[in-house]
Amino acid sequence: MKPSRPGLLVVLVVVFALITWALLQKTYSELQTLPWTAIPTVLLLAIGEAYTGWATRARIHRKPGTKPVDPIAVARLVALAKATALAGSVFAGIFAGFVLRVLDLLSLPQPRYDALVGGGSFIACVLLICAALYLEYCCRVPGDREKDKRPTQ
Repeated sequence: MKPSRPGLLVVLVVVFALITWALLQKTYSELQTLPWTAIPTVLLLAIGEAYTGWATRARIHRKPGTKPVDPIAVARLVALAKATALAGSVFAGIFAGFVLRVLDLLSLPQPRYDALVGGGSFIACVLLICAALYLEYCCRVPGDREKDKRPTQ
């Protein structure tokens, strides 16, 4: 499995932001306000993934007081990290699209609320992406850096 490419994640954010913005041009007035509950939920997921990465890295490096980690568990964590990074990018784009849509309506209460919630949710999604990339990094085998530096033929 290859490491996630940050460029792809940025492209996903931009594409989904533009798609959401375009869809909301005609339908925004018919929608309910954004739920604020996305912010703490996504932040808790980010904290959980970051902690899992920290704990897994300690176990892979056989730090004192830790048990060795099962290789299949590490493979599953890498799959989780990759999926979370992709999903976080999609949702970050959706929330960015909401913010872009309401930028010109900030004088009204509902769009201002949606801008705050959308911006907070976007930031939470970016933190989730960072935590997922950290978890993916922590799951690397300690000898992988030397392999990455060797020229391929």
